Amino acid sequence: MQRFAVNALDLARTQFGVTTLFHFIFVPMSIGLTAWVALCQTLYYRTRKDVYLRMTRYWGRFMLISVAIGIVTGIVQEFQFGMNWSLYSRYVGDIFGAPLAMEGLIAFFLESTFLGLWIFGWDRLSPRVHLACAWLVAFGTASSAYFILAANSWMQHPVGYTINHATGHAQLTNIFSVLLNSTVLLAFPHTIFGAWTTGGMLVLGICGWNLLRGRHVDLFSRSARLVLPITCAVAILTAGFGDGQARLMDTQQPMKMAAAEALYNTTKGASFSIFAVAPFSHYPKRLNTDIRIPRLLSLIATFSTNGTVKGIHQVNAAEQKKYGPGSYVPIVGVTYWSFRLMIGAGMLMILITLVGVGLMRRRRLERSRRFQQIAIAGIFLPIIANWMGWIFTEVGRQPWIVYGLLRTNNGRSPLVSTSSIILSLTGYVVVYSVLIAVGVKLFLKEIRKGPEDPDDQPPPGDGAVEPRSDLALAY
Repeated sequence: MQRFAVNALDLARTQFGVTTLFHFIFVPMSIGLTAWVALCQTLYYRTRKDVYLRMTRYWGRFMLISVAIGIVTGIVQEFQFGMNWSLYSRYVGDIFGAPLAMEGLIAFFLESTFLGLWIFGWDRLSPRVHLACAWLVAFGTASSAYFILAANSWMQHPVGYTINHATGHAQLTNIFSVLLNSTVLLAFPHTIFGAWTTGGMLVLGICGWNLLRGRHVDLFSRSARLVLPITCAVAILTAGFGDGQARLMDTQQPMKMAAAEALYNTTKGASFSIFAVAPFSHYPKRLNTDIRIPRLLSLIATFSTNGTVKGIHQVNAAEQKKYGPGSYVPIVGVTYWSFRLMIGAGMLMILITLVGVGLMRRRRLERSRRFQQIAIAGIFLPIIANWMGWIFTEVGRQPWIVYGLLRTNNGRSPLVSTSSIILSLTGYVVVYSVLIAVGVKLFLKEIRKGPEDPDDQPPPGDGAVEPRSDLALAY
């Protein structure tokens, strides 16, 4: 019997993957909720209706919880570059460090500064300035995502660099090429629209929970009716930009597209399988159990139903010729299923929101208990889509940590032992699990507590200067 052994490289990859997935629960929520809260506050500023003020304060609590936990879980991410991936950090530090430094010095500084002003400025700033703070927080979270995606996109499609042959390291030659990489120009809107979808599905699910129980119907009915068409639109836009990414991926990383379909041989007019046994066999046969849509993969990859999609064997042979001996095939099963789960979760979100918009137009939204129950379950769909999208993007690029430049096994820290990674991985899982539990507990507490009564808090800019004892918004 063959023994299964896990080495330090596998553990280092697992640790980075686990911490990233923990981190990726709350980050898209925070990006989506900052924009949602700013929108609610804008409606209050323009209409002066108390319901929008209550919405701003209520959804602001969830925004602050998600921002706080997202920041804490994200701290470990950059530390890992130096701990487990020191050779990678040395190789690309001159390039990778630039957008990450911009994220910290520009985006995070902007976000944290104006978030503090928003929390403590309700009765100290004028309504217009306080509203501006809300939008600057939303802009800060979005710009933070842009710089991080620019760094990741460079790993997917390296540009604006040269190799210093004396040191063997990559050096930055054009920061604008990195920041305007064709990969990030599609990845950013896809990610931001996906984050807004995440925030929208959370708001919709919480509205469904409260409407089921007949609690604060005015606020949650107004919230659901406002968030439904927005979430439907951004979910469709997420899918649209994802389709554009797939076409670009077929050009930049043909192996990832081939692995996404487990397509082992180049095919013209390639079909797309909803389900296939192919990923579990290295030399698959088309089985009668396969469920396929004719020519759809070619349409996705080339925008033509008769387009040619390169196969795994042919791409692997081409990369061996270009980069040297070895296997350039990722884990096909993981790539195949993560791609489908991502698309499936996205399609379900579009379907749910379309049904909700239809119920809203027929004035049946508040009476449909079944839809309200589905909306609660829908909270988990964007988490699944975000996770699967990240897994597909990163696993499908293997064995490269920087595509075409640096292999993953050449990027880890050579002196970090297996036992050290096991110990740190265990610690991270425990700490992150506690953080997730705290976040969920705070969310459930706020859901049960419900929104404030209209007279509980003064509106922004009412002239009050005395410090308030209730700092419920300041977690």
